[in-house]
Amino acid sequence: MMRSPLFLALALAVGAGAPLLAGDATAQTSRAVRATTELSMTLTGRVEVTAEGAVSNLVLDQKSIMGSTVASFVERTIHLWRFEPTLVDGKAVATQAPFRVRLRGRSTGNGDYEVSMTNVDFSEYDPKATDSVTAKRMTAPRYPDEAIRVGGQGDVLLLIKVARDGTVADVIAEQVNMTVAGPERTMVKLREVLAKASISNARKWTFNPPTSGEDLTRESWTVRVPVSFAFSDDRNAAVERNGRWRAFIPGPRQRAPWITDDAAVTSGDLLPEGGVYMVDAAKRGLRLLTPLEQG
Repeated sequence: MMRSPLFLALALAVGAGAPLLAGDATAQTSRAVRATTELSMTLTGRVEVTAEGAVSNLVLDQKSIMGSTVASFVERTIHLWRFEPTLVDGKAVATQAPFRVRLRGRSTGNGDYEVSMTNVDFSEYDPKATDSVTAKRMTAPRYPDEAIRVGGQGDVLLLIKVARDGTVADVIAEQVNMTVAGPERTMVKLREVLAKASISNARKWTFNPPTSGEDLTRESWTVRVPVSFAFSDDRNAAVERNGRWRAFIPGPRQRAPWITDDAAVTSGDLLPEGGVYMVDAAKRGLRLLTPLEQG
């Protein structure tokens, strides 16, 4: 039953529900966990946009594995999108870009899930770019033993202030989203552990500042860097993540004290791991005008 063009009621085949943290099965029943856990599906593809900002064509990379009902919902939603026209030398032109979208599945309480499209990202990371900050030396953080012992897995989104010399002037964990479920006190502790490990490691990173472009003369630059903590033999990490439902327990978002531009405070939980993404840069890429969620 459709609630609006951007919502879908669906009985999802999710097996026993969200993965539980080790030792938590006796503290919380799987039914209670599922009641507070969202499911997430990340999809990738490419969209073509007319000079007027309408969608002329799209390709979904995972269409063959996501199911016809979900695929139809996604295609119908994306075809309704409208974009700010892309200008080249002052003239609107047709363009195309890769995209990543997140579907969220929220329990309705009667065994079904309400599916909505809640986030989209058109970012691309070019490690050879000269007009943006790129990675120079970035090593992965060590997986905290405390998280390993209980099977804690999640994704940390770092906000980093990069100084003129490419060193890290400041860093915070903007958000920690978990991919396993457990009691709230356990989740809070795991978020703290993963955030601390990521921040401590990130302080030693170095970056290449821009050497061309509109952002060349800035006193500092803010970038987002996603960090993932997942077990290679876990079914949520071993299989291809995109196009498949998995547990998603979003954490609270923190604001960096050095950011004053409200336009820079946007969600970045779709950014692919391994990239460095400018936050306060000059305008780049597609700008979606259509709201993703509607009552």
